[in-house]
Amino acid sequence: MNGKFFSRLTTLEKKHELLLSRRNEKAESGNGIFDRHKYPVLTAQHTPLFWRYDLNAATNPHLMERFGINAVLNAGAIKWNDKYIVIARVEAADRKSFFAIAESPNGIDNFRFWEYPVNIPETNTPDSNIYDMRLVSHEDGWVYGLFCTERRDPKASVTDQSAAIAQCGIARTKDLLTWERLNDLVTHSPQQRNVVLHPEFVNGKYAFYTRPQDGFINAGTGGGIGFGLSESIESASIDKEVVIDPKIYHTVFEAKNGLGPAPLKTKYGWLHLAHGVRNTAAGLRYVLYMFMTDLIDVTQRIYKPAGYFMAPEGDERVGDVSNVLFSNGWILDDDGRVFIYYASSDTRLHVATSTIDQLIDYVMNTPADGFSSSETVKTLNQIIDNNQSDVVMNIIPSTAVKKIRSK
Repeated sequence: MNGKFFSRLTTLEKKHELLLSRRNEKAESGNGIFDRHKYPVLTAQHTPLFWRYDLNAATNPHLMERFGINAVLNAGAIKWNDKYIVIARVEAADRKSFFAIAESPNGIDNFRFWEYPVNIPETNTPDSNIYDMRLVSHEDGWVYGLFCTERRDPKASVTDQSAAIAQCGIARTKDLLTWERLNDLVTHSPQQRNVVLHPEFVNGKYAFYTRPQDGFINAGTGGGIGFGLSESIESASIDKEVVIDPKIYHTVFEAKNGLGPAPLKTKYGWLHLAHGVRNTAAGLRYVLYMFMTDLIDVTQRIYKPAGYFMAPEGDERVGDVSNVLFSNGWILDDDGRVFIYYASSDTRLHVATSTIDQLIDYVMNTPADGFSSSETVKTLNQIIDNNQSDVVMNIIPSTAVKKIRSK
């Protein structure tokens, strides 16, 4: 018997169980819109020991990791059989990503991976890498997973081993166990990432939110978040894309933007969570922002708060790709709570919680972007003036506001 092997295994198992069963808690100093939670819900260390280790003492006497996990990140999400389900992007040490499902009884902690990763069938053109699945429960009765499928650019020279083409892969399931792979989405864009399926038919057709790009990294002539219709889902094809949320100079989404999870339907409109990218001296910075579109004409944006909804803070800014927040999954619960699953710096998965009422209030009543410093000051002055009105002063006395008012 290898005593050292079993002693090390016992230690690993205890540490792993402590991590998985750790109770999560709200972080301090929420902003009234959402609450971050203190601990990441999934990391590389949350993956099962029997994925990472050969547990046979005869073939692995030193109990070494045989299958390294680099990160657990961008996850689609769905409520399924009273469990909170995320389908996470798991990146192995070899840079290849795959999908794996983890479930929680409450949506904020005790996430545990299912025994096996998700088996996504390939098309006739094999994927080199797949990642960032959006889970959509569609009114046609299927649960769809839309994800990025990446392949090497066949036109690239032999000396260029980084040129890639990204397109939208589509798979569907009825039980989250067996997946049927459909044809990749066809559009006129050279590159398509961050494609999302609308959960309802639009004019009797399947509706897609797209992100057309000229290059794998750079958006080029791609103007922002697009929208298009397809007669079929089995061989989805979009003939015409219209931009419903454009890139705009000197904003948090000036370089590129893309939809996160599928929008949530409310009585006021469709609630959207998106990511925006701008370039800085330190590299690309990814933040999350929100907007709302009309219930009938889903291409018509009706509310959009200025700036970001959520940006990386503290330890979230450090990781494989620093200064990045990204989300492609959220869950609207029956009681109105909303669980927002977001990844930080392409390394770990977090959860923030809010309510549908809070998010609606935020989107509908937060001032829009005026697109200049002058307009920003006008907005702030209006807020200050409102806070010094007799109505506010009589209802909520504030020493700080009274001091300002007396000057």
